[in-house]
Order: sequence, then C-alpha cells, then structure tokens
Amino acid sequence: METYDAIVIGAGQAGIPLAKKLAEAGWKTALIEKRVVGGTCINDGCTPTKAMVASARMAYLASRSQDFGVDIPSYQVDFPAVMARKDAMVKQFRNGAEKGIAGTENLELIAGNAEFTDDHEVTVYGENGDTRQLRADHIFINTGGTTKIPTIEGLKEVEFLTSSTILQLSSVPKKLLIVGGGYIGLEFGQMFQRFGSQVTLLEQGDRLMPKEDLDVCEVISDIFKDDGIEVWLNTKAVKFEKDVDGGIRVHVESPEGTKYITCSQVLIASGRKPQTENLGLENTGITCDDKGFIQVNDRLETAVKGVYALGDVKGGPQFTHISYNDYVVVTSNLLNKGNQSIKNRMVPYCMFTDPQLGRIGITEMEAKELGLDYSVAKIPMKNIARAIETSETRGFMKAVVDKKTKQILGATIIGAEGGEVMSVLQMAMMGGITYKQIRYTIFAHPLYAESLNNLFMALDD
Repeated sequence: METYDAIVIGAGQAGIPLAKKLAEAGWKTALIEKRVVGGTCINDGCTPTKAMVASARMAYLASRSQDFGVDIPSYQVDFPAVMARKDAMVKQFRNGAEKGIAGTENLELIAGNAEFTDDHEVTVYGENGDTRQLRADHIFINTGGTTKIPTIEGLKEVEFLTSSTILQLSSVPKKLLIVGGGYIGLEFGQMFQRFGSQVTLLEQGDRLMPKEDLDVCEVISDIFKDDGIEVWLNTKAVKFEKDVDGGIRVHVESPEGTKYITCSQVLIASGRKPQTENLGLENTGITCDDKGFIQVNDRLETAVKGVYALGDVKGGPQFTHISYNDYVVVTSNLLNKGNQSIKNRMVPYCMFTDPQLGRIGITEMEAKELGLDYSVAKIPMKNIARAIETSETRGFMKAVVDKKTKQILGATIIGAEGGEVMSVLQMAMMGGITYKQIRYTIFAHPLYAESLNNLFMALDD
C-alpha cells in the first residue's frame, strides 16, 4: 500500500489545478487519469467544438458575403483541414496541461483506472495489467460525465455518433439526424449544417431548451429554421434500422403519427451521465442519487469525511467554469482555512450557437414561479446600432429586474458576442449595480454593450 497525502481521480478542469495546488502546498499527491489529460473540455468539449464552430462561422460568413457588399462567388469547406486545425489546438492545450503536471514537485501522474476498495483506499489498474494500491486521507473525485445512450430498438445495430466520436469524422455527413434538442445538439446541428450537412433535429419535448424562457426557445427555433435546419418537436425516435442504401432508417412518433426519417448518420445528444459506474463506490460510504451523481454538501464533501467530488460527476450545472470553481472552493477551504460554499453561487453560461446565447441569474419563468415583484426589459437586436452595422440582427437582449431594489436578477442575451454582453451584466450583479445606474452609464460607441442603455430605457419611470 502506497501512502499519499492526496489522491485526485481524474485529470479534468478541476482535477489538474487541484492536484497542482495541493502538491505546491507540500502535499504528496497522486493524479490518476484513465484516458488522456485534460478531461472532456480539452479533448471532447470546449476546445475542439469551439474551434470547429469558428470554422463553421467562416463558412457562414462566406455564404453571406454579398450582404456586406463583397462578392465571394464560391467557397469550399475543406473538412480535413478543419479537423486538423481542431486537432492541433487540442494537442496544444493537452501538451500544456501535461507539461504543467510534469513540472510540479510532489505530484505524480498515474495512468490507469481507479477503483475504491475502502473509504480512503483505491486500486489503480494500468493498461498493461499492472496494479497499484494507494491510500490517502484526502481523495478527490473528478471523473466527469459521458454520453447517456437511450434504450431505443435497433440503436446498437447502427453506427451512431456521440459528442466525442463525431469529433473524429473524416468527412461531413450528407444527412445528419440529431436526437436531442439541448445545448450540445444545437451547437453540433448548426455547425454541421454550415459544413454542408442536411440536418434534422428531434426533440421529445414541446420546445428546445425547456429550462429557458419561451421567447428564448422560439427565437432559437426560428434562427435554426432560417438556417435550413429541420426541427421536429414532440417527436420521439422509437426504432433504428439499416437502410438498403447503407444509410439509417429511423421510425419516429410525432404529433402526426408514426413517420420515417432516413439519414446517413445519427448523433445521440440526449443527455449525459456521471462516470461513477466503475469507481467501486459500493465499497465506500459515498452516496449517489438515483441518476448516479455523487452527493456532496455545500463544501463539496461526500458522505465520507475527507472525500470530495468536483465537476460534472457531482451533478448540477455541467460547465467547465463550474468545475474550475469547485477547485477554488475546495482549495480555499483546505489550504487557506476558508469558508467557501457552492450554495447560491452565480452560474453564467454561454451556448455557442450563432448568434450566441448568454445567460446569468434567473429567467422570467423562474421569477414568476418564485412570486417575485419584477419587471422585464427587452430590446430586439434589430434595434441595436452595432447589430445593424454588422448585419447581425437576430436575437434580443433581455433582463429581469427587481422593481423595488432596481437590482438585476437575471439576463439573457441572444446575439453576436452574447456571452460577452452577459458578462457585463454579471459584473453588475456581483457589484450590486442597479439597472438605473447602467441606464445612464457611458459605454463606448458603438459597442453592443452600449445598448444596455437602451435596454433599460424601457423601464424609465
């Protein structure tokens, strides 16, 4: 049995900085990774997908060149070049992370799958069959999540794609069917439509992104339809089978009855599940909810003292920046005797469709459910000077405010650089700046942020 001060399972966006910080503080630390350093974000998530989104936007702008008085008679998507660009960025980010780990004293990177044998003991199974037994008073689980594959007849008999395997394609699918109308499905759907795929999106619910306000869902749906993406709501895939031409035939149940869709490839984007199945948690006192997510308190400690869970594996908002903040909370409390908590923390996020969807705070729907005395300010992008000048007029700016205190409770920005504008309002919320103050703030002209003046003008008493 090898003894460490800390064991970190998973080299993701919480695991890497956590392991380095503990090691730098003098803790003998083991960082265990079963696949590759960097986790989902670097290898299968943010880095590769946003690189590809940028390439897809370039194709989109080329197709709209005449809107700007520029004649680009034709263009061609070099998909292998797009993927090579993406791969180079992934390699750059991963190499940087590996270099940082290797250069940290007291930190050992161990390749293999970790399995708990007791509350504070794990066995690491290496690819070559070797095993190592490790023990530590402090163990941190950062194993993330993976695609949740629904149980649908015939699905296992067709070569379906996930958000990871779609990043390894060598050519653009001719007809891509996406099962799931959430953030992952929407980003990939628009991206591949711009690369040249004919995209159909299936969503079981009555709207895309059910956690957003209805007007947000309607605008995003309109944008997708305008882009040529076919959106089927209230529709469920019930059977997959290979078609005679080598494609895939999908049986769906829709409001109009049973229908058939043919496609060349299927992307399953109907949710994610935690990677807890092979951790040996049954050998510990660690508890999980009914979906397999590890249960933690407000300081991220599990039911076992000294064992923590960070990032997607613990449930809640599944974003890289939340995983990183989990690391901040844990290290502050353990190393600096802090009292940080994840309770009521702000959760900003941005969906990188085009235009972007940036969100912070509560929605109008949530304000209504909470019975708050609120007002809503809203302005369409088509009325914003910067949007008109750049021909990016799809979407709107929207904010929910407290009528009495004038504080901003939440905001949704659908528009070019929507995430950046959302961040301005996030800073205002953090600093207690009222919408009245923003209404008369001097912003540089003609930024998108300047239109926050106009947004809150609608609430003038």
